[in-house]
Amino acid sequence: MRDLDSIEAQKQEGQGFQFPGEFEITAMGNASAELTVLVPKILTGIGVRVLHETVKHRHSKEGNFVSVTVSFHCETREEYDAAHVALRADPDIRYTM
Repeated sequence: MRDLDSIEAQKQEGQGFQFPGEFEITAMGNASAELTVLVPKILTGIGVRVLHETVKHRHSKEGNFVSVTVSFHCETREEYDAAHVALRADPDIRYTM
């Protein structure tokens, strides 16, 4: 049996995030908050290019929440992380993924 400290991660080309690039983000929040408009507006406000034709949404079973998914272009990992931070800062958005 191998010692766990001796195991190293295997690197493979093409895995992980590569910048610049197009990414998808999903925000989940209150159904009454018009997140299909709010999410792209927040992302545009921090300077990332939103691909508006990709905006899609889905209501929860009870209809109290909605998830909004949108694709966007960003140049750096910092911009990607800033997108999550900006969305999570809105009181109507519960979480992002």
